[in-house]
Amino acid sequence: MFMGEYNHTVDPKGRLIVPSKFREQLGSEFVVTKGLDGCLFVYPAEEWHNIEEKFRNISMTSKDARKFSRFFFAGAAAVELDKQGRILLPPVLREYANLQKDVVLVGVLSRVEIWDKDRWQENTYDEDEMDEIAEHMADLGFSI
Repeated sequence: MFMGEYNHTVDPKGRLIVPSKFREQLGSEFVVTKGLDGCLFVYPAEEWHNIEEKFRNISMTSKDARKFSRFFFAGAAAVELDKQGRILLPPVLREYANLQKDVVLVGVLSRVEIWDKDRWQENTYDEDEMDEIAEHMADLGFSI
């Protein structure tokens, strides 16, 4: 399980250091793809395989299924850690998530999200909003 928040930078060549806590779980090769809300999603190879299997069972007669699969899979890239614990983020993914220098890597259960630091700070929530969201989560069967 991924959790935690780490601040890093993308260098001019598009390389990003992956926090050691995340590297342990991701392994040496993993997948980065376009995520929701303007961030990137990072999946260990095994989790990516599970996602592929789920998509194989979805009917492509649905226009939304076709659109989302194009978005999600066409934007995906297999990446490898170098000896310094960095990955090279493809330009198309850096552009999609507006990753220019300061970024935040966030652990979210089965994946890591990579955010532009300013965008991440815009997506933080105030207490009143979080109370309302928590109520909706209870409607989905989740309680803490």
